[in-house]
Amino acid sequence: MFPTINKKETGVNLRRIMDMRGVKPKDIQEYLWFGCVQSVYRWLDGVSMPTVDNLYAISKMLQVPMDSIVCGNAGRTKSQMDACLTDQERRVYTYYKKMRELNAA
Repeated sequence: MFPTINKKETGVNLRRIMDMRGVKPKDIQEYLWFGCVQSVYRWLDGVSMPTVDNLYAISKMLQVPMDSIVCGNAGRTKSQMDACLTDQERRVYTYYKKMRELNAA
């Protein structure tokens, strides 16, 4: 099987990075000069993917590498997942995961 992009996981990951950076879909819409915000929501919902040019622009806006946004079936290394996080964000995210585990139990 050859590597493919998982649109749903990519949308979830993009939303996570946006949340950590305090960026709203409307901010991306305005940054990319879109007429409406619907395209951004379609990316976040995993219905479609941004073009390579838009993905590049988003990566610059969010200050993360493009490959830390995109998720595929080839799997991701821990370093790829952590590449976009500051130390403080990494600590907060770790705390958040532990709280979810405790609440699920």
